[in-house]
Amino acid sequence: MERPVTEPRTADELARTLREAIQRLNRRVRQTRPVGDLTFSQLSALTSLQLAGALTPRELADSERVQPPTMTKIVGKLEERGLVVRTPHPTDGRQVILAPTERGRTVYAEFEKARNEWLASHLAALSPDDRETLARAAEILQQVARF
Repeated sequence: MERPVTEPRTADELARTLREAIQRLNRRVRQTRPVGDLTFSQLSALTSLQLAGALTPRELADSERVQPPTMTKIVGKLEERGLVVRTPHPTDGRQVILAPTERGRTVYAEFEKARNEWLASHLAALSPDDRETLARAAEILQQVARF
């Protein structure tokens, strides 16, 4: 059963309500992905590489907030599937650089498309006024994210 929408009265109440709504929406969008055998951790690492372009394994582990041995396993699975490639680091011979392959970029694009289609279909069910309100809210959230 849906809870009634109430006007938050304080900045703290608004923060809690907004955070909870964003978390629920984010969780639902993250669950939407093309059928495949990639785990959430693998998709997340691939997304980080796609957005960054290339990272060292340590940078990727830090970005994903996992320990390096865990990231080694994740990267190994992505490499097995031809989604990530290792190249020598340009200045540090002890390091490698990880980057998505063309196939990795395609998988990422399919993932993003599935998420966007899911969200667009649900937004289409809203009234034009509600969609306009969400468009304005998205602009405001972008401002908050820059602080």
